[in-house]
Amino acid sequence: MANIHPDEMPVEASRLNGLTSAAGRQEGQPDSFGSLRGQTAVVTGGGRGIGRAICLELARAGAHVVIGYGHNRQEAEETADACRRLGPDARIVEADVSDPVSSKRLIDEAFKIHGRLDILVNNAGITKDTLALTMKMEDFDRVLKVNLYGAFSCSQAAAKYMLRARYGRIISISSIVGLHGNAGQTNYAASKAGIIGMTKSLAKELASRSITVNAVAPGMIDTQMTEAMSGMAQSVMKAQIPAGYAGRPEDVAAAVHFLALPQAGYITGQVLGVDGGMGA
Repeated sequence: MANIHPDEMPVEASRLNGLTSAAGRQEGQPDSFGSLRGQTAVVTGGGRGIGRAICLELARAGAHVVIGYGHNRQEAEETADACRRLGPDARIVEADVSDPVSSKRLIDEAFKIHGRLDILVNNAGITKDTLALTMKMEDFDRVLKVNLYGAFSCSQAAAKYMLRARYGRIISISSIVGLHGNAGQTNYAASKAGIIGMTKSLAKELASRSITVNAVAPGMIDTQMTEAMSGMAQSVMKAQIPAGYAGRPEDVAAAVHFLALPQAGYITGQVLGVDGGMGA
């Protein structure tokens, strides 16, 4: 194999060889596997549930976290306080991701705070479940605007900063429902399937600039959403899980952490299932 001069290495390869500073470290002193020390992450919908678990996981790895929240400021503050107790900085920014102007303001504010933007996690999402024949068009539209349009507008705004830095990680939370569908969730399934298509297309557009774009597709996870289901509905769902139990928000957060790592730079355009085998 021909020798490659360090100056001719792709950005990602040189970064992993300690020749550049992905996370503010000194040259020649790469951080240990799993570290996100000094990086900045934006997590939409980070106030509770899976979003909170992701914020804590990234903060535990050393990343500064900017938490986007829609309405519940108290939950966002509680998440930020928990992140700060782990060491890194954490801020909250109110943002309605269904509004592209608000999404851009969130991303711009995150960059203004820390002067860099390394990781974007598109986690904000809502459900408005009912059978397709009785679904109101405004409910179909609202779910797509928050779940899909929001992920796109945040990704578009973040990509502009990441392109300048020639480095970035964009991770969107999809769902097993986006892969396999689910009765009564036509709008939700459409939004989560759209995230998968968006992820694969963006990955092709941004890969040459060392920006990876991936999705995580959770199955049944114990959150406030699943707690609202009837006991019978939960039993039916759990019966379909080969592992035999529902996952935890921390399981999803661990997958996001992995995809956010500098060492995951050759993984892009992928959908990582976190579902106890439901999608097997």
